[in-house]
Amino acid sequence: MTETKREIERKYESDESGLPDLTGAGGVASVLDRGVAELDATYYDTSDLRLASASITLRRRTGGSDAGWHLKLPVGPGVRDEIRAPLSDAVPDELAGLVRSRVREGQLVPVVRLRSSRDVRDLVDARGRLLAEAGVDAVRADRLFGGEGSAQWTEIEVELADGGDPAFLDKVEKRLRKAGVRPSRSASKLARALAETKGGHPRPRDTGPAEPVTAGDHVMAYIRAQRDAIVELDPAVRRDAEEAIHDMRVATRRLRSTFRSFRKVLDRELTDPIGAELKWLAGELGVGRDHEVLAERLGAALGELPSVLVSGPVDERLHSWAKAGEHGSRRRLLGVLDSPRYLTLLDTLDAVVADPPTLKAAARKPDKVLAKAVRKDFDKVSALVGEALEQPPGHDRDEAMHEARKKAKRTRYAAETATPAVGGAAKTLAKCMKSLQSLLGEHQDSVMARQTLRELSAVAHAAGESAFTYGLLYGREERRAELAEEALPQVWAATQASMEV
Repeated sequence: MTETKREIERKYESDESGLPDLTGAGGVASVLDRGVAELDATYYDTSDLRLASASITLRRRTGGSDAGWHLKLPVGPGVRDEIRAPLSDAVPDELAGLVRSRVREGQLVPVVRLRSSRDVRDLVDARGRLLAEAGVDAVRADRLFGGEGSAQWTEIEVELADGGDPAFLDKVEKRLRKAGVRPSRSASKLARALAETKGGHPRPRDTGPAEPVTAGDHVMAYIRAQRDAIVELDPAVRRDAEEAIHDMRVATRRLRSTFRSFRKVLDRELTDPIGAELKWLAGELGVGRDHEVLAERLGAALGELPSVLVSGPVDERLHSWAKAGEHGSRRRLLGVLDSPRYLTLLDTLDAVVADPPTLKAAARKPDKVLAKAVRKDFDKVSALVGEALEQPPGHDRDEAMHEARKKAKRTRYAAETATPAVGGAAKTLAKCMKSLQSLLGEHQDSVMARQTLRELSAVAHAAGESAFTYGLLYGREERRAELAEEALPQVWAATQASMEV
């Protein structure tokens, strides 16, 4: 089993003068001496230091109060999620899984050993409440793989107590700076150890051109951002973090849409097969997710009804239906993320970013090339919305609105890609397409909700239960769809106007 701790800390370089007096800084009433802890940590990475290049650290540490395996994932400057697992000889499977999107089929090997003598102090307020832990570390680093040599230094760490206000660290830092202590130039001990021992350094992250110039530059910048999002969201999806599955699914859809929208920029013979794999991944991410969203919608609608209008065990049936959709979906998704097919897709995306399959149009100025692609996508949306508005309410209108929603997404993503080059017009269109997508999404959700309510009603009727409440919920969903259809002409008129700006 693992546990996760949000770590908010700052590191400082010290000339071995020790920890300055921090009494009075940010409400510190006392500095309590907790003694010296002897820590021994071995850091693991791939031979080309893929984890270090992403500011991720994986270590096995003995000594101190938290001996075991620690995986640290960056959240923001000075903020990391530390995932801990019990001490063992080999890297725990769960931690290995959380770095698989980086490691792929590579091997994790010991790269650095860090031994630290940590002089620990507790910073407490007048009530004895812990504000932060400060430590003065005397560090020795030894290179174990990919180089040789050792390094030694002394540093100060200040880690905020759980639930503490990060602003407290600003006040402590002000006191430290006055005492001549400088913020560390390295983000972590491992980064400093790699920099100060002989051997390979973390491979530079592929950030692309500093400033996109051509049409191809702009398209590839968007593709690179979505590739990065998939890789970075992988651990969060495995940990079942809120919205992580949704966000990864959006990134896969953005990538696929970009390949399809900019076929004059990228060679579709190479991108179409990748698009098919992205469609597969989006589908796998959706298993259980769509069911969960629909269950939340129906549950909320039921909760809005007065109890006198709830006839029969409707809540129990909805709960059972929701649980049935969840069964096995998480285990299946973890299997997908560990599969050779998924890891090969990530490798393929890396290859596209490293060596873009560009066509002649990619070298042209971006404004006309990108605007033309956006216009082409917009025309497809226009035709589908026009078809929907001409159809009477019913199945054909539902289908046209659903297809329009999918094309609106693609147009929105194309406009997002074009915005840095085209400017305000593309940004406005992307915003309008988002509104249109939301409206059409509400309509489609109603279609799916009514289908589910019909099925649940039939099951309830067969069991001899009242179907009254299902019918009532159906009627309310029908009205929600009608409201979306009534709003469509106005929303669409605003969207068309955005194209004339």
